[in-house]
Amino acid sequence: MAPAAPTEPEESPYELLGLSQEATDAEIRTAYRTRSLKVHPDRNRNDPNAAQKFHALTVASTLLLDPLRRLALDAQLRLAAAKKARFSAYDNKRRVLVTELEERERAFKKSRLEEEKQKAARDGENDRIKEAGRRLREEREKQLEELTRTKVEETRTEAEEDAPDENAPPPLGPYDTTIRVKFTLSAFPPLSTASALASHLKRFGEIDEGAVVLSIKPKKASKKKKSQEKGADEAGQGEGERVVNAVVPFSQISAAFAVVSSGPTLKEQGMEVSWAGGSEPPILGWLRDRGELGGKFKGSIPSATPLDGVPGRNHRNEGRTDEPQAAKFSTFPTTFPASPPPEPAKPTNILDFESLTLLRLREAERARLEREILEAEARGDA
Repeated sequence: MAPAAPTEPEESPYELLGLSQEATDAEIRTAYRTRSLKVHPDRNRNDPNAAQKFHALTVASTLLLDPLRRLALDAQLRLAAAKKARFSAYDNKRRVLVTELEERERAFKKSRLEEEKQKAARDGENDRIKEAGRRLREEREKQLEELTRTKVEETRTEAEEDAPDENAPPPLGPYDTTIRVKFTLSAFPPLSTASALASHLKRFGEIDEGAVVLSIKPKKASKKKKSQEKGADEAGQGEGERVVNAVVPFSQISAAFAVVSSGPTLKEQGMEVSWAGGSEPPILGWLRDRGELGGKFKGSIPSATPLDGVPGRNHRNEGRTDEPQAAKFSTFPTTFPASPPPEPAKPTNILDFESLTLLRLREAERARLEREILEAEARGDA
């Protein structure tokens, strides 16, 4: 590729002083003195460039009077003249090639600038789209938050409207009046049928005898006991102990509560009782909180019908028929007073079952009367 055309150099010191490269030092000083007097700032007060011209003459004369610097300057001038001569000697074809190359470079720079502009425009458009998307997303999030807040408020309002009254009784469960009974048949031999078990527990309250479920199965034993029972079977000592599991439904929850409350005493006799649902019915806790239940029963259990072979049988009372049967366990109130319930009676260990029953009956009757009075007053006001 041919070299580019040399650019016009700045005015050389020789040209400033009007000298040739063969000028002597005396000629340099004479030329400097002559020209400096012409361009001196004191003589050219109206020329704003007078000081610059005078300074350029001073620099040029100083450079030419320095032999080494003048030598370097002469070399540069000779190289520039040779380069200019070589370039002027190029033929027209080389000059065309150089011109085309320069045009290509200019076109390339122009296309690169255009690409940069287009890229900047695309980046700006992408930023604009991103900003619009961000604003749209924020608006959607705000709308979603507002919708969620509205739904939460509606849900809270519905929950408050549908929330049950604190004073309302809990719903009744299907097993609130049903208990589970477990005992060994050897402890209660006569209670091998559902009717016999119902008759035995009927002293606590009415029982739906047709719904009593009774199951008798051999008692599960450990490996050690199994080996002992195996040896006993081989010796002909019996078939092993059997366990009775029964589900007994009462007509009233008070009767079932009486049986479960008497659980410790019945357990001492060999009979385990518990709620069929696995836990105490919620209605009992609600009644206890209102003072209608008066705590768990701690008195003696009702006397049972004498059964042969049943532990706890009172043989001295076998012939007595005139002894009054113990009162049944009290029923729960079917209605509740609108006013706050009266102060519940504190259960004491000295109260027997009959006294506790009478006390609860009086409380229920008083609550019923209070409610009737309030209803009558309300009708009178209307």
